[in-house]
Amino acid sequence: MDEIGRRHRILILAICCTSLLIVSLDNTVLNVALPSLRDELGASVAGMQWTIDAYTLVLASLLMLAGSTADRIGRRRVFKAGLVLFTLGSLLCSLAPSLDLLVAFRMVQAVGGSMLNPVAMSIITNTFTDPRERARAIGLWGGVVGISMAAGPLVGGVLVDTVGWRSIFWVNLPVGLAALLLTWRYVPESRAPRPRRADPVGQLLVIVLLGSLTYAIIETDPAFAALSAAALAGLLLYEPRCREPLIDLRFFRSAPFSGATVIAVCAFAALAGFLFVNTLYLQDVRGYSALHAGLYMLPMAGLTLVSAPLSGRLVGSRGPRLPLLIAGTTMAASGILFAAFEAETSQVLLFTGFMLFGLGFGMVNTPITDTAVAGMPRAQAGVAAAVASTSRQIGQTLGVAVIGAVLAAGVPATAPSEGFVAASRPAWWIIAGCGLCVLVVGALTSGRRAQESARRTARLLAPPTEEDARAHR
Repeated sequence: MDEIGRRHRILILAICCTSLLIVSLDNTVLNVALPSLRDELGASVAGMQWTIDAYTLVLASLLMLAGSTADRIGRRRVFKAGLVLFTLGSLLCSLAPSLDLLVAFRMVQAVGGSMLNPVAMSIITNTFTDPRERARAIGLWGGVVGISMAAGPLVGGVLVDTVGWRSIFWVNLPVGLAALLLTWRYVPESRAPRPRRADPVGQLLVIVLLGSLTYAIIETDPAFAALSAAALAGLLLYEPRCREPLIDLRFFRSAPFSGATVIAVCAFAALAGFLFVNTLYLQDVRGYSALHAGLYMLPMAGLTLVSAPLSGRLVGSRGPRLPLLIAGTTMAASGILFAAFEAETSQVLLFTGFMLFGLGFGMVNTPITDTAVAGMPRAQAGVAAAVASTSRQIGQTLGVAVIGAVLAAGVPATAPSEGFVAASRPAWWIIAGCGLCVLVVGALTSGRRAQESARRTARLLAPPTEEDARAHR
C-alpha cells in the first residue's frame, strides 16, 4: 500500500466516506417521511417501527460477519457487492407497492449496508499506514455520522414535500452507482494476513436473538421473548467453546469495553427514540410539513455536528471521561425537560431540549469507539470496534421498538394526534433514563480501576510471543 499516492489515498477515503454517508443518511432521512409513508401505505405505529427496525436489525446482525468475510475473500470484492445490493435495495424500496414489501426491501438494503461500513473502515486502515494520517482519516470518517445526522431531517423534508417519500430512496441510486464505478477503478484489493474463521452457529444465534427480541417488543409476543432468552443462553454457552468465536466474551472482562457497549446501546436507543417521537409529534400534533419538521430539528443536528469534533479533541487531550459525563448529563436533561416540564408547550423549552440532546449525542460517539478499543491488542482492535458499531445498531433497533411500543399503547389508532403528548411522557422518561445510564456507566468505566481491567484483558487476549512459546517447550 505504500506506493499509493496522497491524492489516491484521499480519493479512497472519499469513496469510503460516501458509503457511510448513504447508509447513515438512510435512517435519519426516513424518519421525517414516516407520516407520509403511513398515509399512503396505511401503516400502523408498528408498521412504521418495522420500516426503521428492519434496516437497523439486519445491519446489527451482519456487521461482524461482513467484516470477517471481507478479510477472508477480499475487502474490495465485498465492498463492491455491498454497493450493488444497497443500490438495488434502494431501487426496490422506491417501487414498493405495500408496507410488507417495503420492509422486505429495506432488509435487502441493510444486507448491502452491512458490507459497506466495517469493510470501508478496514480499507481506510489498510490504505493509511502512517499513524497520524490514519487518525485524521478515521476522524473524518467519524464526522460523516454527524453530517448525516444534520442533513437527514432537512434533506428528507425537502424531498418528501417536493417529490414524495419514495424520492428519499432515489438519491441513493446515482451515489451508489458512482461509488461502485470509483471503487472498481481506484480501490485496490486487500485481505487480512490471517483472517478469522467463520462462526455460523454464533452468527445464527445472534440473528435469532436480535430478531426475536425486536419482534417480541414491537408485537408484544411473549413466545418470541422466550426465544430471544434461549438464543442469549445459547450464545453464552457456545461462544466460549468456539475456537474463533464471532464474539469473544473475554472482551467483556474489560470494564471500558463493556461500558462502551452499554453506552452505545443507550445513546443510540435514545437517538432513535428521540427522532421517532419528534417526527410524529411535529407533523401529527403540530401539523407541520415534513420540511418544516426537518427545519425544527436542525438546531439539534447542528449542535451534534459542532460538538462531535470538540469531543474528539477532548478525548485526545483528557480521555473519554469528560465527554461521556457531558453527554450523559445533557441527554438526560433533555429527556427530563420533555417528561417533567412539558417542553412541547414552550418554544424556548422545546428548542432547549433539542439543543441539549444534540450537544450530548455529539459528545458521546467518539468516546464509544475510543473506549471500546482502549488497551486492546492491535490485532483485536478491529473486532472491538466492530462490536461497538454493532452495539450502535442494536441501540437504534431497540430504541424504535421500545419507544414505538409505548406510543402505540397510548395513542388512538384512529386519531394519532389526540393524546399524543400525554402518551409520549413514558417515552421521554425512557430517553432520560438512557441519558442517565450513559452518565453513570461512563463515570464507572473510565476511572483508574476500569483502565487496569482493560490492561489485564489486553494481556489475556494478546497472542503469545516467541519467548512465551520457548518457555512452554
